[in-house]
Amino acid sequence: MEKGIIFDIKQLAVFDGPGIRTTVFLKGCPLRCRWCHNPEGQKAAPELMVSFARCTGCGACRAVCPVSESGPASGTGPFLPERCTACGACTLVCPGNLRKIAGKEWTVEEAARRVRKDKPVLLATGGGVTLSGGEPLYQADFAEALLAELSDLHRAVETCGYGSGEHFRRIVSLCDFVYFDVKLADPEEHRKWTGLPGGPVLANLEYLKSSGKPHSIRIPLIPGVTDTEENLSAAADLLKNDTALVRVELLPYQKTAGAKYRMTGRKYDPGFPEEREPAARTEIFRERGIPVYVL
Repeated sequence: MEKGIIFDIKQLAVFDGPGIRTTVFLKGCPLRCRWCHNPEGQKAAPELMVSFARCTGCGACRAVCPVSESGPASGTGPFLPERCTACGACTLVCPGNLRKIAGKEWTVEEAARRVRKDKPVLLATGGGVTLSGGEPLYQADFAEALLAELSDLHRAVETCGYGSGEHFRRIVSLCDFVYFDVKLADPEEHRKWTGLPGGPVLANLEYLKSSGKPHSIRIPLIPGVTDTEENLSAAADLLKNDTALVRVELLPYQKTAGAKYRMTGRKYDPGFPEEREPAARTEIFRERGIPVYVL
């Protein structure tokens, strides 16, 4: 049975497809978008997250850590070892429950059984299951197997579109609806802000447009990066003759995006003017006859 790493399963989701959804967040993503608000979804392996803001520095975590740099029983204060193996020992002793492991291995059967616990609500509301991330294409075999197993539910996927065309086509074929990110229409600007060129994304977008599969395009509004007239106009031009497009969704920048980075031992350094409100520029899409909605 295929296995995968899931870092969250969200019940009663209402923005991930029609009706009420159960959204399964798969761990691992090839991109490193500078505005990413789920850094715990980037790495493929399970990892430790620590709520440092509420930590009292009691030292209980350090005392049981097998890779503590200063010795297993010495030192106090907020603690996240550089060589953390995500063994979970510290999560069992933290008196404030401020430490958790993000990511757990599931079989397809286990994940499907967990989703089906919500089936009565999902069916009653016209909802279903949505695979998100991270990036589902990063665990393409697991995502494909889970979607196939849940064929009795409405199935959707949220994807950045970066992955092999073969995997993308197979996953799209198993879905009833697709949410597809178009962050930056220019491939090199895509590389600058996400770490990888946008060519594979554009190729998969072309396939999605030709597939006839209902889909929405999501564009995160990042001030000075994706919200420019140039980028939004280029994105709108890509979508002008997209007959299966339901709508374009413009997503506001999450100003709290940096909060989780310290929890995972990372530094948040976005490199764009966070204080500026991004421009929605909905008229760019409406002028081309494209339905657009600001979430």
